[in-house]
Amino acid sequence: MIFRGTDTVAVLIEWILARMVLHPDIQSRVQNELERVVGPSRPVTESDISDMVYLPAVVKEVLRLHPPGPLLSWSRLTIEDTTVDGYHVPAGTTAMVDMWAIMRDPDLWSDPLEFQPERFITNQAEVSVFGSDLRIAPFGSGRRVCPGKGLGLTTVTFWVASLLHEFKWCPSYQTTVDLSEVLRLSCEMANPLIVTVRARRTETLLS
Repeated sequence: MIFRGTDTVAVLIEWILARMVLHPDIQSRVQNELERVVGPSRPVTESDISDMVYLPAVVKEVLRLHPPGPLLSWSRLTIEDTTVDGYHVPAGTTAMVDMWAIMRDPDLWSDPLEFQPERFITNQAEVSVFGSDLRIAPFGSGRRVCPGKGLGLTTVTFWVASLLHEFKWCPSYQTTVDLSEVLRLSCEMANPLIVTVRARRTETLLS
C-alpha cells in the first residue's frame, strides 16, 4: 500500500504540473486563488485547502483525464454464467473496469477531451471522486475502493498548492510538454516532464 500510494501521488502531481504548463491561464487562476486564500507572506498549510474551490476542481479534472490507475483493481474472473445489463457473460470470462474510457465517454461528459476544470465548479460541482459517482471513480468504488483515497487526494492537493504558490511553471526552452501515456505500475507520462521554474513568492515579497 505504501509503495502503491507513493507512486500514484508522484505520477498525479506530474500530470497536474504538465497541465499547468500547457494551460498558463489556468495556472494563473490557481495562483490568484492562492494569493487570496494564503497571501504572499507565508507558505501554504493543509488547512488552506478547504478554503479553495478552483484548485480542487483542477485536481479533479486531471484525475478525469489522467487517472494514475486507469484499470480499477485487478481483473475478475466469472465462476458461472451470468447476465450483465442484458449481455450474456459466460463462466471463465475475465473482466476489468476501464475507468480511463468511462471518464472520457462523450455520453457522460461534455467536451470530454477538453481540459475544463470549470465543469467541477458549475454543473458538476457536487461530483465526488471517492466512488459514489461511477462516472469518475479513479480510486475505485465499493468494498475494494482504495483505502488511502482521502490521504492521497489531500497530499496531492497540498503539494500542488505549495508548488504553485512558490513557483511559476513554464515550458522548457529545449522541449515541449508531451501528454503521451505509458502504463507501468501507474499510467505515467511516456516522456518525463521538463520545465522551467521561476520563484514567485520571493518576487512578490520583494515588490
